[in-house]
Amino acid sequence: MGVFQENLLQGKVVLVTGGGTGLGLEMGNRFLELGARLAICGRREEVLRQAAEELEARNGSPVFYKTCDVREPDQVRELVEAVETRYGGIDVLVNNAAGNFISPTERLSPRAVDAVLGIVLHGTFYTALEVGKRWIGQRRQGVMLNIVTTYAMTGSAYVVPSAAAKAGVLALTRSLAVEWAPYGIRQVAIAPGVFPTEGAGSRLSPTPELEAKMRARLPLGRTGSPGELADLAAFLVSDAASYINGEVIAIDGGEWLRGAGQFNDLAELSKEEWDRLTELTRKGK
Repeated sequence: MGVFQENLLQGKVVLVTGGGTGLGLEMGNRFLELGARLAICGRREEVLRQAAEELEARNGSPVFYKTCDVREPDQVRELVEAVETRYGGIDVLVNNAAGNFISPTERLSPRAVDAVLGIVLHGTFYTALEVGKRWIGQRRQGVMLNIVTTYAMTGSAYVVPSAAAKAGVLALTRSLAVEWAPYGIRQVAIAPGVFPTEGAGSRLSPTPELEAKMRARLPLGRTGSPGELADLAAFLVSDAASYINGEVIAIDGGEWLRGAGQFNDLAELSKEEWDRLTELTRKGK
């Protein structure tokens, strides 16, 4: 059952980077369902074409797509110009394009580091600059939604380039929230936990054993549904959230809080172990 009025995003033009697959595709679908006009970009034209056809079949609304490597400022400029030509302007920018993989940091090459920072940090900055400058020049209000991660706030071993890049995006979100608010431009961010997608899963939990270990960390005992994230994104970019600015909302079932607590791993103890520990602590030992 839908939780929003059907016209929540009526007429708003939304550009989603990395919109051809995964969570980007799911968010795009929800935006369309709520009345938005959608543009998506990515690096692979065939993937974008198939995504646009799928979205159009599901919603009956046309979807504009264009290839773009967000690491290349000229391509970002061409993308934004094309979307403005098609729709007359942009109201919402969703910086969703990302790259990540697990690795001991000492095994990384500079090129591997650049691959992640280029997409996540530079790409987000380039699109924010291109769209933001136009909004300011046009005196047009807008919303930028950045997809970060919970470890942007804490750091994380074995995904260090992503942690550093996402932390930079979070700082960008909070910084521009103050600087660009006088222009009527809001900044918001979502920090997803585990939302299984084909692309991310193959790079972050490539074996059943690792996937099971990741799931065991989840206090709610389940992973997230893409629709749950899409609903949160729709709310944040809508006028209903017009007083939310500079905030990041974690949607992870409590996972990062479990990892933050010093004693949270005691959840793995058996009843018998707890009985023994209780006896010892009562004795002051």
